[in-house]
Amino acid sequence: MYIWYFPGSLDGQLEGIPQVTRLFVNTILILFSLVPLPGRDTALIQSQEARNELRIRLHGEAEGSGLCGTQLQSPILVRVSARSGGPAAGIPVAFAIISQPESGTGASINPPLARTDSAGFALTRLTLGSGPGSYRVSCRIEEGFPDNEVIFHAKARSRNWVYMLVIGLLGGLGLFLFGMHTMSEGMQQSAGARLRSILNQVTRNRIVGAGIGTLVTTIIQSSSATSVMLVSFVNAGLLKFRQTIPVLLGAAIGTTITAQIIAFKITEYSLLLIAAGFFMQALSKKEQVKSTGSALFGFGVLFFGMDIMSDAMAPLQEWEPFIDLLLRLENPLVGILIGAIFTALIQSSSAFIGIMIVLASQGLLTLDASIPLLLGSNLGTPVTALLSSLRANREARKVALSFFIIKLLSVLIFGAWTIQLGRLLLQFTPEAPLPRLIANAHTFINLAMMLLLLPVTATLAKLVDRLVKQPKEKAEAPFVPLYLDENTISTPSLALSLAKQEIIRMGEIVNTMFSLILHPFTDKDPSTLDAIYTHEKEVNFLRDAIKDYLLKVSQESIDSKRVNESFLMLYTLNEYEKIADIISGSLANRAEKWMALGYDFSVRGRKELEEYHEEIGKQLSNSLVVFEETNLQRAAQMKSKHKEYRNLSKELEKQHYDRILEGMKESIESSETHLEILTLLSTIDSHATNIARIALDWDQKAT
Repeated sequence: MYIWYFPGSLDGQLEGIPQVTRLFVNTILILFSLVPLPGRDTALIQSQEARNELRIRLHGEAEGSGLCGTQLQSPILVRVSARSGGPAAGIPVAFAIISQPESGTGASINPPLARTDSAGFALTRLTLGSGPGSYRVSCRIEEGFPDNEVIFHAKARSRNWVYMLVIGLLGGLGLFLFGMHTMSEGMQQSAGARLRSILNQVTRNRIVGAGIGTLVTTIIQSSSATSVMLVSFVNAGLLKFRQTIPVLLGAAIGTTITAQIIAFKITEYSLLLIAAGFFMQALSKKEQVKSTGSALFGFGVLFFGMDIMSDAMAPLQEWEPFIDLLLRLENPLVGILIGAIFTALIQSSSAFIGIMIVLASQGLLTLDASIPLLLGSNLGTPVTALLSSLRANREARKVALSFFIIKLLSVLIFGAWTIQLGRLLLQFTPEAPLPRLIANAHTFINLAMMLLLLPVTATLAKLVDRLVKQPKEKAEAPFVPLYLDENTISTPSLALSLAKQEIIRMGEIVNTMFSLILHPFTDKDPSTLDAIYTHEKEVNFLRDAIKDYLLKVSQESIDSKRVNESFLMLYTLNEYEKIADIISGSLANRAEKWMALGYDFSVRGRKELEEYHEEIGKQLSNSLVVFEETNLQRAAQMKSKHKEYRNLSKELEKQHYDRILEGMKESIESSETHLEILTLLSTIDSHATNIARIALDWDQKAT
């Protein structure tokens, strides 16, 4: 007697088989046959010993995929072999769907029973159900063999899977970029003014410069943004070109830290991070806690976006055109080109590397293909800095070009050794998953470039000096802001630093106007009035430009401390504008009348005006020190001096009246002008002292 054991029902498959008795136990069909099944006379191994040597294996693909409601393009193909490895012909193989999606109605196997041919092969075809999801198909030979079953896996894609793929990919990428931006903002707010002081610490020490570049890029999450800031700072004269090269090398290391963080598989905790960050922002009243919460919230959104992209890309695992594309990426030139273009488009190497890690986690990207993409991403990073430097001065263009040269050198050095680099990484970290290997490759490339170029930054600077030639002398450039840079508005702490420098520049112009205003009265020199009117136009231009700039900065997400700083800047700006208006308006008009009249001051009267003018000039200069350095001690001194100078003004008026009573001709003729100059100089002192007063008031509120 022969006993055959099959899962599922075999109705309609046993016609023509004589002397067969069927026994169903649940979904198991047991056949009792007095004769061998047809076609098995020569291949049937009747002894127990021989039967134990048969085994079944999937032949070809172990997985498949297709659209819902359609039959898989390729059949499910299995091979049954004997101990010797030779084919076992005529062996019945039962196929049955053992798991499917709840919505996958209509799925079927045809035929559910097939016999192996002379080569030991048996096949069937799977028709997917109506709902998307995973299917498991059992391929089984008779009971009693040690390897009597294999499982075929299939995935059903929705008919609109391309649409869902695009929406999921774009939506996930949007969340990823939003999370990175929010995390960057939170870290910048947490760092606050320290970020500005960090950049101001850039010195000739190359190691310190590289460390600063690493720290700043870790905070703002973008080496492109760091390079743009350096272009702005050099363009504004706050840094020298040669100081920026070590910072650029360190910035590359900062991006690798981001990649290492992304490589951690913590997407399952993303919603927890989002919740924690949200409640820290919503419930805390401390700015530091709110900033930390914002960074944590962005961190969670970043990983949530990665999770969405990962799920959206899952159907690509079996899509042949995409697999062929990934194979082409193993060609270094193709991979470098695609990496450079994509990074330049999204202007974030961290975001591109995040997408690579998502692809790797889905098994869609190999290490050999990822290294050329990393090199291409490096090459695409400087595009933002190059664009921002187009309208900058020669020194700022050098920064952008040196950044590009550093990245180009990394491509030239490692581009021909991508496979060898992959093997080296596998030797050092054989147990690391592919996402971690990608992050490690990114770190290795940029760390190697820093160690290679840091000792020769002076040579690199000389090369760039030769490439960026000095432009020919041109006509005098129009008056424009030197420090305001639209590229830094997205980083409010640095944007406010640049706005402050521009206000200081405006204050220096007002100081120059003040130093000139007495000359038309004492020397009767009309040319000084022309200079004052020119400076007045410059002050008005800067006033409008700075106000517009600060308005744009205020539209960014900034904390209350930065809001107060912005208010203090506007207040100082208005005070300097009022001083400039007094000089170019009331004092200049009085000077024109004075020169037309041809009068003179008395010797004592002229000396008193010059001395009082000199003292008020000290107050005006001190106001710049208070604003630039937040020097509260100097501010307190200014308040004290203001009272002293107000009393002095009254004393000088009294002395002037005494000379009139003495009948001094010059004092009588100059009386109206003399008294108005004293009054206007005293008013200028009040506006300068207001700058000190507001600094002291804000300090008291902060404490």
